[in-house]
Amino acid sequence: MHSDDHILEYAGAFRLVRKIAQGGMATVYEAEQLGPAGFAKRVALKVIHPHYAKEKTWLQLFIHEAKLSANLVHGNIVQIYHLGEVEGQFYITMEYIKGPTLRNMIERHRELDRLIPTNIAAYIVSRVCRALDFAHNFVGPDGRRLDIVHRDVSPNNIMATWDGHIKLADFGIAKASTSVDPMDKSPMLMMGKKHYMSPEQILALDVDGRSDVFAMGVVLYELLTLEPLFYEDATELLIDEVTWRPLPNIREKVPAVPKVIEEVLMAALDRDPAHRPSAATMGKALDRWCEAQSVVATPDRLQEHLAVLFPSTYQPSTASGEVTRFSNF
Repeated sequence: MHSDDHILEYAGAFRLVRKIAQGGMATVYEAEQLGPAGFAKRVALKVIHPHYAKEKTWLQLFIHEAKLSANLVHGNIVQIYHLGEVEGQFYITMEYIKGPTLRNMIERHRELDRLIPTNIAAYIVSRVCRALDFAHNFVGPDGRRLDIVHRDVSPNNIMATWDGHIKLADFGIAKASTSVDPMDKSPMLMMGKKHYMSPEQILALDVDGRSDVFAMGVVLYELLTLEPLFYEDATELLIDEVTWRPLPNIREKVPAVPKVIEEVLMAALDRDPAHRPSAATMGKALDRWCEAQSVVATPDRLQEHLAVLFPSTYQPSTASGEVTRFSNF
């Protein structure tokens, strides 16, 4: 672990357990938040890299994530608990999720050479749509709509808990009507994962919640096919691929895809945001399809699926109700 991160331990606030992930701007740890009388709470601790903390724009973005996300209390959104600072070291404490990301799930299915069951894929996407609908329509304490746009929806930022629930994470570059957006000052600054951007986002145009819906379409395509929708690495070629090149026919990849799922997918991937459904409409369409199936996707079904996918990692709760420790992903 970086020596600067131990400042948090020296201050007696946390015990760092392991590094979960490291990104360009911050590192995320599994940690125990410590308190009096032996109190300890397992949390995820996001620590901004010291060199970014010295840059006003990036520090403001980190602080904005905490302030914007703190009140987004929803069952399908990773909960933010606290923004803190110790000797110039800024950190966010958040809900610790035990379970894999969608990226882990996709890669595991590729290893097994098995498609993800359509009802599981539809269920996952419908839960993320619920989270996005909540964020898109969130109203601040003063009664004003914040018009939050996530802008970074991707398999890395969607997690499944071992008991079968879905959580959307990382509002780090989310845009709200009340916030200052670094991309307004630097339109060529591409923030987010470029292979999951909507046409309007990759062209640095104004975006609203329908941009996240396009990203969910890209995620749904990948869940159904186990292949990314967009491949190009060079930015210029990727812009062409996202904005005007014909999209692949999913039936050529997955001939048995249900007609309703195909229709939902193509509506979400419409290049014109005016023709895309809202996150709520997309989620409800998937819910209706799931409910009509002989095997209805539920948290229990997803839990069972994860147990089969990750037999050496998944462990159910013990009889006493205490959750057992899980291996690293």
